[in-house]
Amino acid sequence: MAHEPAKSLQDQLAYRFGDAPPCHEPSADNDTLAYLAARRTHRRYLDRIVDPALVETLSAAALCAPTKSDLQQRDIVIVNDPSLRHDIDALFPDDPWIATAPAFLVFCGNNRRQRQLHEWRDRRFVNDHLDAFFNAAVDAGIVLATFVIAAERAGLGCCPISAVRNHAARVSDLLGLPDHVFPVAGLTLGWPAGDGEISLRLPLAVTLHKDHFSEAGLRQRIDAYDARRAELQPYAKQRFADEYGTQTPYAWSEDKARQYAKPERADFGAFVRSKGFRLD
Repeated sequence: MAHEPAKSLQDQLAYRFGDAPPCHEPSADNDTLAYLAARRTHRRYLDRIVDPALVETLSAAALCAPTKSDLQQRDIVIVNDPSLRHDIDALFPDDPWIATAPAFLVFCGNNRRQRQLHEWRDRRFVNDHLDAFFNAAVDAGIVLATFVIAAERAGLGCCPISAVRNHAARVSDLLGLPDHVFPVAGLTLGWPAGDGEISLRLPLAVTLHKDHFSEAGLRQRIDAYDARRAELQPYAKQRFADEYGTQTPYAWSEDKARQYAKPERADFGAFVRSKGFRLD
């Protein structure tokens, strides 16, 4: 069981990263930094609907997020239809908690509108290369993160579902996504049943760089992070134990190495090309 962090921003960051720097504490009427430091992922929800008007309001707030060059290449699909929701939930039999979420949304990259503008304005679309896909994907990711913050500030809990890309073609068909529109991630949404869990992150010395990228002491720092994860947030089960055996301790680096030792979304590039993107 993970230890609960203290309430000061310094202690919250120290718990999250293990090596927090001196902090600038928020003022009494601005607790945004403290909220971000202590935010939790929620996979268990109360049997209580989320008002559709609230979901739309949160979506509108999220769509206020920054977007590359004001191109606005991101859309949100709110899945309300029970039959459609059932078909999407069925794609995740190993994660039955997804089906118990009162609301489900899919965040999409949309490069289609930009191409339509070129057609309507009789202008050539000359940037038909990887950046067209990448910009739309980044825009969708920014909106997803903004929605998460907006939802949690409203008292809701949520969890992004990157596994929609495991079934990108099927999700695309179910949602009727046309060419140059693609799913980036799903999101479960509901009123939390329980406190959720604060996920420990890699030390800031690994992921926060000053002036130049550095990997100094990387192996030792990840070893220390593994030990900390194993102590405070041990994995409930070991991935692919039948093939790779069990380890003690079993921690983050071993779990991630096992995860990507197996093919995952190897067909995603083909799917993206099938939606009309060139990835040159």
